[in-house]
Amino acid sequence: MNSVIDRLNRDRLMVLARGVEKDVLVKAVGAIADAGVTVFESTFDHRREDCIAENSAKIAALVAAYGERMSIGAGTVLTVEEVRAAHDAGATFIVSPDTDPDVIAETKRLGMASLPGAMTPSEIKRAYALGADIVKLFPADDLDYHYIQNLKGPLPHIPLMATGGVNPQTIPEFLSRGIMAVGTGITIFRPDLVAAEDYEGIKALAKAHVEVISCHKERKEHKDFASSASFAAKNGLEV
Repeated sequence: MNSVIDRLNRDRLMVLARGVEKDVLVKAVGAIADAGVTVFESTFDHRREDCIAENSAKIAALVAAYGERMSIGAGTVLTVEEVRAAHDAGATFIVSPDTDPDVIAETKRLGMASLPGAMTPSEIKRAYALGADIVKLFPADDLDYHYIQNLKGPLPHIPLMATGGVNPQTIPEFLSRGIMAVGTGITIFRPDLVAAEDYEGIKALAKAHVEVISCHKERKEHKDFASSASFAAKNGLEV
């Protein structure tokens, strides 16, 4: 179970970082890997003129250090050129804030997983039809949980990942409403901890996210078992 889709389906968490210097980033990603994070997205910073070269170097360093333990991908991918650069650096998935047909097509042509961003039912349906493996619901914190639950009614077959407003307090609600996985950056790569190179602090925050997801899964499994047991008892069946 090493593909990003498998890992997100199992572990339900993607962590991302933007604007962190490479040497610090490599150490910080090691810290979150030790906390149990298995999917990491290194984003392109389009404020930089060298954003492609800069993020490609980060991705290559992360793949070399953690490629056996984690799925490493590229985020905020806006162009086909960035898709190709990320692929050449070793990325296995591409995340975007929007749905760009050319970006999705090139991602799939190169054998990577595609996670484009969308918000409305029409956008989500289109992204999936274009080849998205998971649709990133963005910005999720501008939507309420009832909206997400309503989306899953007519679109239960489309896997959704929520980004924006994700933290240990909101994760159980997102997952309860049918979200497949969640993505977050600043709640783990907190600016003060990054500036201080406090890798233990970053690891602790990552562990808090991992643990709340684990607890949610255990509660759901217990609830599912209890429901099955109740049904069986009423119908004279064994479980």
